[in-house]
Amino acid sequence: MPLNKIPKHDRESFTEHLQKSTRILALCGAGLSAASGLPTFRGAGGMWRNHDATSLATPEAFEDDPGLVWQFYSYRRHMALNAKPNPAHYALAELARKRPEFVTITQNVDGLSPRADHPASQLHAVHGSLFDIRCTEFYCNYVERDNYVDPIVPALAIPKEVSQPMPSTADNTGEQAAKSLAAAMKGAKPSDEGKDADISDAAIPIPSIDAKDLPQCPKCKKGLLRPGVVWFGEALPEKSMTAVDKFVEESKIDLMMVIGTSAKVFPAARYVEEARYRGARIAVINMDKQHGIRKMTKNDWFFQGDAGIILPDILYPVIGDISTLAEN
Repeated sequence: MPLNKIPKHDRESFTEHLQKSTRILALCGAGLSAASGLPTFRGAGGMWRNHDATSLATPEAFEDDPGLVWQFYSYRRHMALNAKPNPAHYALAELARKRPEFVTITQNVDGLSPRADHPASQLHAVHGSLFDIRCTEFYCNYVERDNYVDPIVPALAIPKEVSQPMPSTADNTGEQAAKSLAAAMKGAKPSDEGKDADISDAAIPIPSIDAKDLPQCPKCKKGLLRPGVVWFGEALPEKSMTAVDKFVEESKIDLMMVIGTSAKVFPAARYVEEARYRGARIAVINMDKQHGIRKMTKNDWFFQGDAGIILPDILYPVIGDISTLAEN
């Protein structure tokens, strides 16, 4: 297959190491889903409307304005459901089937890896999922997994683009013009046909949503449901963290791939260092060389470019041709 202008020595040395590797760890960030066209809303400057997106990702923000926070996450759910897994997702899923001791840690909440049929037992979403929901009531333990209803409640439907008043070339009575003007003044409604409005743009008006119209807990009947993502200040999911720690600590690691993330913050940075300590060689796949891991060594590989192109290419010797999986 080779599709990329990867130096011959790097390609050959990686292939040789990959083919003899059994215990493999992958750490994935937003760059994995870039080829699927999803906005990341991460880091400084990640804005949604006039809000720093990170300011909406806190328990305090949800307590202050649950309607606004739900609109942000409903928009992200909608975007993710309208995106498709890209070849990188399928390549990792196929590697998991070929290598039973391959474990993927994903920091993404978009649900694209599960939709690419990545084996669930080998995938750990350490930041949660947009499609899990849980109750906010303290004494209620209600959790629902893989809720792909869009919109999750009618009030969170993405509005359609507002129609513009259009002059009629056929009607000289003024009736059609009056209807067009009335429709434009009325604005978009969730039930309107047409293109979704881009509500990430602050110029597009969105309604204020009352708490009673937001997702409600069917179990306790008192609490609001919230997105099942890990917000700032919250602990990472214990079950996933325990499973990953066990994998890392129980034996030698042959290879670690760092895909679409700089891996410079906890716990990502720790996993890179621990994998190296356990004998792993590190392969970084990233669009930007500036976003490599902290300490690259001569035994590491850096593959610069789109993960959706590079991963199917460099993993081809083990996974074969996955193009039909991605197309289907």
